[in-house]
Amino acid sequence: MNPVPPNQPQRVGVFRSHTRRECVEMRLVLDAMGMDATISRQTTGHDAGDWELQVWPRDVAAAKQELDAYQAERAVDITPTVEPIALFEGAGWGILIYVLFLISIEILSRADGYGWGWTTVGPLRAGEVTNGRWWQTITALTLHADLAHLSSNLLFGSLFGFLAGRVLGGGVAWLIIIVAGSIGNGFNAMVRSPDHISIGASTAVFAALGILVAHALYPRAAQRDTAFQRYSPLIAGVVMLAFLGTEGERTDVLAHVTGFTAGLVIGSIGRYFPRRWLENPQLQLVAGGVAIALIVIAWSVAIATRT
Repeated sequence: MNPVPPNQPQRVGVFRSHTRRECVEMRLVLDAMGMDATISRQTTGHDAGDWELQVWPRDVAAAKQELDAYQAERAVDITPTVEPIALFEGAGWGILIYVLFLISIEILSRADGYGWGWTTVGPLRAGEVTNGRWWQTITALTLHADLAHLSSNLLFGSLFGFLAGRVLGGGVAWLIIIVAGSIGNGFNAMVRSPDHISIGASTAVFAALGILVAHALYPRAAQRDTAFQRYSPLIAGVVMLAFLGTEGERTDVLAHVTGFTAGLVIGSIGRYFPRRWLENPQLQLVAGGVAIALIVIAWSVAIATRT
């Protein structure tokens, strides 16, 4: 450190902060460079109360250069590598089969195809479900009250189902959607009065929304997000549930909630499926086949046990 001449002028401020801690940190930087720095507190003016790091005039330029370099280095944001969202095949085929299934069963039920009484044996009746008629939790997903009801579920089911198919693959996504939808219907039946009747694919539609939310909640990097940022997908999902799932006098709001919840839970499990599984076309084909089989089996049992 150079000796200070007797006629040395007053020290000059090179850094100012509202906290003393920051000034101490900056002084350590200058100490490491052999500069004589002191910390003082402002007592007058609009900066009264602030802390200031001061050096001798001869060191001002070098001190500012060192502090600027240090702050620039500290401010560098090393953004963590974000794992890209993996997208899989089969989403389009899943939507096509979904639409064909709903339209076909709508035509059959309206025309009472084969005299099987589709609208009699297919709806979910809470009392019967709790007494063991589990198949109604699936068959009810394919029946609708009117064209508006069907159209709404075709639109939003295709949208959410396509997105779920992209992140899980068409076969796996629709298997999870149907399972989650039937579980949602089952829970709905358990808490309803025995005479409660419910139909519609909307429970499965909101299960698909729950799957998407579960996928979005999965952390793909160690990002420094706030709690709001971290849970914003869940907040958005709940808002969509409230906006889309509570309209209409005959809307079964509880079924929408249970479907969304089931999709959220099962979707959280599905998010951990190994990528090699979801990339496997044979596995996707098998999963899609199981999804179709569940519907066919449920309707077969419903028709076979009709009274």
